[in-house]
Amino acid sequence: MATLTIRNLDDEVKELLRLAAARNGHSMEEEVRSILRQAMLGGTPNYGLASRIHQRFAALSEGDLRAPVRDQLPRQWEIE
Repeated sequence: MATLTIRNLDDEVKELLRLAAARNGHSMEEEVRSILRQAMLGGTPNYGLASRIHQRFAALSEGDLRAPVRDQLPRQWEIE
């Protein structure tokens, strides 16, 4: 594994990175690795509750696990 040092990073960017890492339960270093991995290799990030649930059950499914399209409002929101 390689080591990368980033100099002259704006304070605002560093703070946003810190907040994103905390929101995703990562260290700032892991958050940067995830961002770089996604930017260079494409695909969706492998963090977040929905992503982790999807990853866990995707192997068990023979079909598509995408959420169905909602074309109607839930009943409690309907206006009579």
